[in-house]
Amino acid sequence: MSDSWIDTVAKLAPTVASALGSPVAGMAVGALESALGMSGDDVQKTIESGKLTGDQVAAIQQAEIQIKARAQELGLDFAKLSNEDRASARMMQVNVKSWVPPFLAVVVTVGFFGILVGMMTHTFQTSDALMLMLGSLGTAWTGIIAFYFGSSASSQNKDHMIHNSTPIEK
Repeated sequence: MSDSWIDTVAKLAPTVASALGSPVAGMAVGALESALGMSGDDVQKTIESGKLTGDQVAAIQQAEIQIKARAQELGLDFAKLSNEDRASARMMQVNVKSWVPPFLAVVVTVGFFGILVGMMTHTFQTSDALMLMLGSLGTAWTGIIAFYFGSSASSQNKDHMIHNSTPIEK
């Protein structure tokens, strides 16, 4: 998933966007699919295109209202669920002491920055496959950083508050 389409969803429907980053992401994807009348890949492509119609924006905002109501019904707090999900993964790592997650973190980090350096030094010829790999490794690296150092949920909340604030006139 690319950040750009999720940022757009966050502006239109913050609860739906929060759910996308939680263990109940399927509920959010289903709400968006239902609202826009299309499958997950088409939803992402439509939102990424930046060419949402007024009806589509209204449908996404209606999905926001519906998912808020459903979350309240079920007593769900998506940010809390997402934090608990990461915390349980971290606890599992502490208890199991597996070498696999740190090994994968190193491989992804070396791969991601290796490709970046290779592209900047023109060692690698840019291709669609290389760009796809770079995007995938970048997404994985973001997840690794969130796992080891915490997520940017509070940063996203701060950005949302700043975006919705009214500047003080002098």
